[in-house]
Amino acid sequence: MTAAPETANSPKLPTSYGSAWLVATALSLATSLAIISPFLWLGNASGHDFSFHAASWMDAAAQWREGILLPRWTDGANHGFGEPRFIFYPPLSWMLGAALGLVLPWIFVPAAFIILVQTLAGLSAFALGRRFFPQSVALLCAVLFAANPYALLIVYMRSDFAEQLAMAFFPLLFLSVFEVLGIGQVSDGRSRGRSIVFLAAAFAAVWLSNAPAGVVASYSVAILIASTAIAARSWQPLLHAGLGLALGFGLAGFYLVPATHEQSWVSIAQALASGLVPSQNFLYTVIADPDHNIFNRIASTTALLMIVSTAIFAAASRRRRGAPDTPPLMKSLWTSLLLVSLTATFFMIRISNLFWVYLPKLRFVQFPWRFMSILAIPFACFVAATITAKRPSRRWTSFTIVALIAVLATAATLMVRRTWWDTEDIPELLEAIQNDEGFEGVDEYDPAGDDHSELPEKSARAMPLPASDDSTQTPAAQIDIPQWLAERKEINVSSHQPLRLSLRLLDYPAWRIEVNGIVVNPEEQDVHTNQIVVALEAGTSHIVVSFQRTPDRKIGGVLTVISVLIAILIYFNRRTS
Repeated sequence: MTAAPETANSPKLPTSYGSAWLVATALSLATSLAIISPFLWLGNASGHDFSFHAASWMDAAAQWREGILLPRWTDGANHGFGEPRFIFYPPLSWMLGAALGLVLPWIFVPAAFIILVQTLAGLSAFALGRRFFPQSVALLCAVLFAANPYALLIVYMRSDFAEQLAMAFFPLLFLSVFEVLGIGQVSDGRSRGRSIVFLAAAFAAVWLSNAPAGVVASYSVAILIASTAIAARSWQPLLHAGLGLALGFGLAGFYLVPATHEQSWVSIAQALASGLVPSQNFLYTVIADPDHNIFNRIASTTALLMIVSTAIFAAASRRRRGAPDTPPLMKSLWTSLLLVSLTATFFMIRISNLFWVYLPKLRFVQFPWRFMSILAIPFACFVAATITAKRPSRRWTSFTIVALIAVLATAATLMVRRTWWDTEDIPELLEAIQNDEGFEGVDEYDPAGDDHSELPEKSARAMPLPASDDSTQTPAAQIDIPQWLAERKEINVSSHQPLRLSLRLLDYPAWRIEVNGIVVNPEEQDVHTNQIVVALEAGTSHIVVSFQRTPDRKIGGVLTVISVLIAILIYFNRRTS
C-alpha cells in the first residue's frame, strides 16, 4: 500500500513523489554534513581500519589507470610483495573509494565517502519509512537512521567504510523482505516477481559491500522469514523469500565463489586471532588487553543505548498504536521489528555463544556488537513512530525529540574526543605508494606458507641469488624490468652463470611464471616467506609473471551472468504474481 495520509495536524510537506524525495535527499545530506563537520577542523577520523581502506582505494585506483577494471591482486600490500586482498574483500566499498580518488584530492575522499554513504543511508530509510508512515515520519526515520549511534561509532572510531556502506543498504533489504513476505502490507504495486528481484538486488548489494555484514544480514533475515512462515503455517514465505536470497547469492557469485574457494590459499584463520574472536567481544567482556577493553566498553555502551532506546520506544509505539493522532505500526510489522530487535540483542550478549561456535561462518563476524547495524532499523522506526504523536502529547513529543538529539550529540562528542584525528595519514600513505614502498598487509590475506611480518619493508623488485643454497657467491647479472604492473611482470636477465632470481612478489596459485616461453614452477623456499624465486640458466632469460583467471573465478562470473539473466526474466514476466 502507499504511504499513510498525513493527519490534520501533520507538518505541511511536499505531496508530490519527486518533491518528497528532494526533501529526503536534502535532510539526509544535511545529516551527513553534520556528522562529518568535525573533519573540517580536526582532519580525518583515523579509526581502527582507516589505513586499510585508504590503501585499498589508492591501490585500486592505480590499477584502473593500468587498465585493470576489476583488480584481484593488491600490488602495494606487504610493502610491494602483494596479497590477494581484492579477491576476498567485497568490491563495492573500495571501488567507490577509488572512484572518488580519481576526481578528488585523496585527503578529501574519506569525508566525501561518508557524505555519500550516509546520504544513501537516509534515503534508504526514507524508502522504508514512507511505505507505512506519513511523509513527515518517514523523513524523521531517515534522519534517525543516518545518525544512529552505531553509524557514529563507525565514522568516528572504527573507520570501517565497507560496513558503513553495507549498513546503508539494510533498510532496502528489510523493505524488500517485508514486501515479499507481505508484512505490514508495504507493497508498492510491484508484482511478486519484481519484489523477489528487488530482494535479490538488495541482498547482493550488502554482500558486495562487506562480508561480516552479509553474514549478519543473512541470519537476521533468515530468522524473520522462518518466523513468518511458522506464523502463517505456510511454505510460501520460505519459497518466495528463499528464491530472492538464492538469486542474491547468485548475483554476487563473481565475488563469493572465488572468495570461498580460495580461502585455503591464504591464512584466513588469522581473522580469528586473539582479540578478534566473538567470545572476547560480547558486550562488556574484559580480556587481558587494556586497549581492547576500552573500545569494547565504548561499543558496549553504544549498544546498550540503542537497546534501551529501542525497547522504550517499541513499548510506547505499541501502547499508542491505535491512537487517532499517532502514525500506526501495523501489528505484523510491529511484531517483525520487535523480532529483529530481539535477534540483534540476543546475538550481542554472552548467552548466544553456542550459536557463534556452531552456526556456519557466524564466527567470522568477529564482533557480536556488529548486530547494532541491524538494530538500527527498528531503533529508527520505533522512535519515529512514537515521537511524532500529535495532541495531546505535543509537549512530551518535543521533550523526547530534544532529549534524543541531546543523547546522540553527547555520544558523538564523546566519540570525537576519544578517536585519533590525523591530517598526515593520507599524504604519508600516498607518498609511500608513489615511492614504490607500498603499505602493510593483512594477516588473513597472507598467502599460505608466508609470514608477512618477516618480509623486508624495502626491497628491489628483482634480485639475483646464488644458484643453490650451498653456494655463497652471487653471480653477476644484468637485470632489466620493462614492465611491472599489478597483474603482469616482465623481467630480462643476462648472466654468464646459472642463478636464481628473487622477485618482490609472493607466490599464489593464480600466478603463471614463464621463462623464455616455457611455464616453470617457483623454487621452494626453506624460510618463513613465500617469495617467488625462479631458477635461471646461464645466458639471457625473459621472465613473464602474469595473474591468471582461475577456474573458480570463471565459475563465479558465469553464475553472476546467469543470475542476472534470470532476474531480468523474472522482473519482466508480467504473469508473475
